[in-house]
Amino acid sequence: MNNIVGLKELRENIESYVSQVKKGKSFIVVRRSEPVFRISPPEEAEELWENVIDFTKIKKGGIEIEKIISRL
Repeated sequence: MNNIVGLKELRENIESYVSQVKKGKSFIVVRRSEPVFRISPPEEAEELWENVIDFTKIKKGGIEIEKIISRL
């Protein structure tokens, strides 16, 4: 399968593309033959995210956001 997909094709078959991205495939999305954005698995963008704290290490299942906000 081609890694270039039209915006209309993406909208009409989003679940198929989500499934493929979950498997590690990336796509360039074009509109009117112009690239507009790229879809890629989150692992490729990990350097963009910074883990500040993992609330599941404090309490199994995490902590409700309301409890966190009330303590700020």
